[in-house]
Amino acid sequence: MSCLPYGTRKGESKVGTSVICIGELLIDFFCTETDIDLIEGKKFEKQAGGAPANVCAAIGKLGGKASFCGKAGKDPFGEFLKITLEEAGADTSMLVLDPDHKTSLAFVSLQADGERDFLFNRGADAFLKEQDIDEEKIKQAGILHFGSATALLENPFRAVYVAMMKNAKNEGKFISFDPNFRHDLWKTNTGKFISLAKKAMMLADFIKMSADELELISGVKGVSAGLEVLHKTCNGLIAVTLGSAGTIVSNGKERMAVPSIKVQSIDSTGAGDAFVGAFLYQIANEENPKIAAADMELVKKMIFFSNRVGAIVCTKIGAISAMPSLKIVNQEAVSS
Repeated sequence: MSCLPYGTRKGESKVGTSVICIGELLIDFFCTETDIDLIEGKKFEKQAGGAPANVCAAIGKLGGKASFCGKAGKDPFGEFLKITLEEAGADTSMLVLDPDHKTSLAFVSLQADGERDFLFNRGADAFLKEQDIDEEKIKQAGILHFGSATALLENPFRAVYVAMMKNAKNEGKFISFDPNFRHDLWKTNTGKFISLAKKAMMLADFIKMSADELELISGVKGVSAGLEVLHKTCNGLIAVTLGSAGTIVSNGKERMAVPSIKVQSIDSTGAGDAFVGAFLYQIANEENPKIAAADMELVKKMIFFSNRVGAIVCTKIGAISAMPSLKIVNQEAVSS
């Protein structure tokens, strides 16, 4: 396999069709003190967060056309998030800044055993309504990406989110879905999450999930067994990310393991979102994304490139701030 990333064979980046990323946008406050809980923590670092926002930024940084659809508060944090996305090259014309609800906030500290102390204050992202959606821009987009960490939790956003996915399916758009399960958010309501995720996966053309999410949603252990279960109802391309071990990608008929690259990992935050963004950036450059997703040799090249982008993000602190440009990815590819 060539070291040069997909889409750069002629030395130039293509813009491709528009990708709209739908979901949450929030502020993550990370405790910078080690082995301490939120009761004792005093020092916190502000970071732009929200998986769909990270995906949107990754596409923008690579040179693709990406728009974010969601809601934040009309407050300093919302303005910060808007500016952060724009600086990454993303379109924010569908980001609604809500004067009635504050921006969602998450506070996180890490314990010595790797467990998180987590507090989530949900705000504006939960209140995206049908009238907030720019239907014309949605119709013009070729690809819609749905990230579900908070989107499936409750109405009104859940109802809008599900309706948008069903409409996109009816209109023949390419649909990307990341279940992005967070136990801290669902807690004792995991069964509801599994039910909603399965319904979303039945509509999706591309699904990214971790091995843990695969086991949770399929109800069986092992990647192969989990994929067998999911492909009984899911016809889309499923990519199971395995960190430094690479990615298993399956379309129900063919399955392959695609390696990643070796890096000195500092912070894996946003790596999975960078992977999704890199894949969508590439498939948006194809004349017909659905036909491209059915070509497993082409998919293998795109997944390899996506693994590379995700690995690069692990070498820096943060998520959006660590997303690489296409130039950086190319330089890394040539030097490896």
